[in-house]
Amino acid sequence: MAKKQSGKLRVTLIRSTNGTIGKHRDTVRGLGLRRMNHTVELEDTPAVRGMINKVNYLVRVEEA
Repeated sequence: MAKKQSGKLRVTLIRSTNGTIGKHRDTVRGLGLRRMNHTVELEDTPAVRGMINKVNYLVRVEEA
């Protein structure tokens, strides 16, 4: 059986979006991140996980 995921993820923008692909900038904004070192708490859903995987080189993820 699959391991149950916790409810929240803490996502922090650790690299600038300057010079990145436009879709990746849009994804970062979609996650609610506005500036460097900005942190948001998001529900742990497959959609959010997919967005994080797309921009994994720009963000740091922790379980909240």
